[in-house]
Amino acid sequence: MNSRAQQLDAFNRLLDIMDDLREKCPWDKKQTLESLRHLTIEETYELADAILDNDLQEIKKELGDVLLHIVFYAKIGSEKEAFDIADVANAISDKLIDRHPHIYGDVQVENEEQVKQNWEKLKLKEGKKSVLEGVPKSLPALVKANRIQDKVAGVGFDWEEPQQVWEKVQEELSELNEEVKQGNTDKIESEFGDVLFSMINYARFINVNPENALEKTNKKFIKRFQYLEETTLKEGKKLSEMSLREMDVYWNKSKQYFK
Repeated sequence: MNSRAQQLDAFNRLLDIMDDLREKCPWDKKQTLESLRHLTIEETYELADAILDNDLQEIKKELGDVLLHIVFYAKIGSEKEAFDIADVANAISDKLIDRHPHIYGDVQVENEEQVKQNWEKLKLKEGKKSVLEGVPKSLPALVKANRIQDKVAGVGFDWEEPQQVWEKVQEELSELNEEVKQGNTDKIESEFGDVLFSMINYARFINVNPENALEKTNKKFIKRFQYLEETTLKEGKKLSEMSLREMDVYWNKSKQYFK
């Protein structure tokens, strides 16, 4: 692996290239904080895909794209005389030191949970009025629910045992089933939301990331369905003309290859 000096040289090289692009490239010169935003979101999702695929070479590539965006934002910030990359790095370094008193101070912790609880308490001392202020409004709903639950748990608002959460899931499922029987559309939506929220909470207690779990299932379903499409096409069959029973034969075969 590269030495610390080589790593710093590589980072300096990137900063120099960013200076050149901002000065000489017509596209790069036009970019603003706002114009880069949606591209950054896209790059972050591409990194997330690479991580789920456990593709280390692709992770390296996507990390580079994300790093470029960080350097780009810092360059624009320096042009506005608001901040530069040193300010960005120093700000996060200061925050990490302040929020890890068990490393850089005299606070004692016994486990990861105590670290998380201290983290949320420290953020409140920094002036935040609510532990939920740090949850971005634009997060996808599933990710947002997970972050909400994680943050309130950090200040002690949590269940004590996984079984309690599972019982809550069963309770919410029962309430949803009752509203479905009654045909009350508005309440069905509300109860369905409660079921999802409680399932996401249960995932936390059994150490499952719900976003990752669902995306892995999505990928698995896509692979299985595409196998069904490809296999039936090779045999000269059309899905639209097949019965569900016939399609199930190929679907069950796909499970042998994509688990």
